[in-house]
Amino acid sequence: MNAPHVGIDAIALSVPRGYVDLAELAEARGVPPEKYLNGIGTRRMAIAGPDEDPVTLAVNAARRLFERSGASPADIGLCIVGTETAVDHSKPVAAFLHGLLGLPRACRVFEAKHACFGGTAGLLNAVDWIAAGSARGRAALVVCTDVARYPLGSSGEPTQGAGAVAMLVRQDPRLLGLEVGRTGAFARDVHDFWRPLHHKEALVDGHFSVQCYLDALAGAYDEWRRVGGEEGAPLARTCYHVPYGKMARKAHRHRRMMDGWTEQAADESFAVEVASSLVLPAQIGNVYTGSLYLALASLLDAEAKAIAGRRIGLFSYGSGCCAEFFAGTVKPEAAALVAQLEIAAPLADCERICVADYERLRAEDALTDRRPAPGSASARQTLEGRRAVYLGVDANERRVYADA
Repeated sequence: MNAPHVGIDAIALSVPRGYVDLAELAEARGVPPEKYLNGIGTRRMAIAGPDEDPVTLAVNAARRLFERSGASPADIGLCIVGTETAVDHSKPVAAFLHGLLGLPRACRVFEAKHACFGGTAGLLNAVDWIAAGSARGRAALVVCTDVARYPLGSSGEPTQGAGAVAMLVRQDPRLLGLEVGRTGAFARDVHDFWRPLHHKEALVDGHFSVQCYLDALAGAYDEWRRVGGEEGAPLARTCYHVPYGKMARKAHRHRRMMDGWTEQAADESFAVEVASSLVLPAQIGNVYTGSLYLALASLLDAEAKAIAGRRIGLFSYGSGCCAEFFAGTVKPEAAALVAQLEIAAPLADCERICVADYERLRAEDALTDRRPAPGSASARQTLEGRRAVYLGVDANERRVYADA
């Protein structure tokens, strides 16, 4: 019996309104701009404002997904949110989405957490849910949403970012058909990156984290090959988890050398096989759970027509750690749908924030979660505007959202 055709039917992004130019940040930190622009491979980092959080980013990405794809919230039977910057220890971001998007009552909703792997955990769960027949004709909404942040002046500061990627997963997808049941997984208990419950900012062992990433790539890729991943057409492109652009270059070299290529040949293949997937990440920065799917969105936005009918590889890594390598085929109708989705359009509304204003926002951020919400103490559950915003907490410490 052949596996069902399941995959990503549509994709949409949401980013904060503001960003910091990394050349300007480098100057403020007394660092040569090339160290950030070329050494890290990122040009901008998106910065969430006081009224922007993982919930608003997720809602706005999902709304855009529905508006541009032709799908309806009524189609959804499963909603999974992958995040490592959750807003509540108990209530998942998916529950907020359920109310703010008006999803059906007969809908399974939950949050997936495993550092940056959480979004992939959600996607593959949704694929299996459909392939198993539990969907009964319905679709899944998978949203990756995060705010990546590190201490001011730290080595991690220029690798910050924020944003959300929403994906519609269903049978007979129009964008990318995934290879059901053929994935390579790898896991190991390590402390390369972590964020204790009382911390807003992540802690990271930088050099160790890079090695953990590469070890996990090797393990997941080996397992993918063992279960038959290399059967069929070769991979025309590969999207990697992108905490910063330079990491994808290291990952590609590592994988291609596992294939027996020389280091020079691996590096020469980068421009064709990977570079177009890094255009959007370079303009947004690290979005944690959404990083791989931001790379996928970038690839499709740039090359959907050129790679129609061809296989692409996908590598997801989450610190701590868990990783997975899998593949899919770009659908013939993908280019027309990508034009309709206008994937990169949200970036056109972004505005540059000077370093002084960025530092002021960070200084005020400690008060954000505790600020009282204006007006009524009850949250609005039905939103009809274009952009959701976070207002604060009510008298019972419930988060309140509204439309700008």
